[in-house]
Amino acid sequence: MPELPEAETIVRGLSPAVTDRRIAEVDVVHHDVLDGGAAAFSRRLEGTRIAAVRRRGKNIVLRLDSEDRLVVNLGMSGRLLHRCPDDDTAPPTHPAVRFRLEGPGHLVYHDVRRFGRLQVLDGEAYRQWSRSLGPEPLGRRFTGRRLADDLSRSKSPIRSWLLDQRRVVGVGNIYANEALHRARIHPRTPARTIDGEAARRLHRAIRKVLRDSIQAQGTTLRDYRTARNEEGSYAHRLRVYGREGEPCPRCGTPVERVVFGNRSAFFCPTCQPEPDPSS
Repeated sequence: MPELPEAETIVRGLSPAVTDRRIAEVDVVHHDVLDGGAAAFSRRLEGTRIAAVRRRGKNIVLRLDSEDRLVVNLGMSGRLLHRCPDDDTAPPTHPAVRFRLEGPGHLVYHDVRRFGRLQVLDGEAYRQWSRSLGPEPLGRRFTGRRLADDLSRSKSPIRSWLLDQRRVVGVGNIYANEALHRARIHPRTPARTIDGEAARRLHRAIRKVLRDSIQAQGTTLRDYRTARNEEGSYAHRLRVYGREGEPCPRCGTPVERVVFGNRSAFFCPTCQPEPDPSS
């Protein structure tokens, strides 16, 4: 599932191409990706101008001149693509929604599995939704001290804690695993047992791995593509995620995998020792 770096990469690709462009027409091909009916969705968007393209966590947010927001969550296989008239790449094979813009080019929401969601929120609904999410991990509010304080109040395994979008927004399974390896913390470690120094290491690791992935335009393992339909290159730099049996890049011990919370976690048993069950 696309995480913060993938959403940020798409935002950076879309912003110069669609900002200040007006949505002339909306063609809903598959209404099951919408929160609400297709007619109401199209009516609220057609004729509006895209004032800005932003991100909130894993979500792409198009702010409109009507003060509504179009919030796009890519789900498992969603892509939000900008298509130019002279685009010589293959057209999207599974378009779910097309947005024709005034002037050249258009936007396409493509989704093979159709687990993604598009919704239009007015200003107040958007603010309420945004307040339900945790702090941005690359923002000023997300500090090492705040992370340590928040962790001290939870019994959850740290990997599960990081995946909870109410705790910190935008971190998914790939980057949680990578950050925990960098910080030398086992994925099952109870959050409240992580001391201040380890929390600061984790804080630095989260920000480092997210920034590095953004620089590489995200991680393409299967479905993710940038706004220009290109693959991200961070998969080649993953240390543990999906690397079961391969040597840890730090110590050479084979990477192991454990499943909990219905998700696989990858770790080095030497660099990230199992927590004491009595803690």
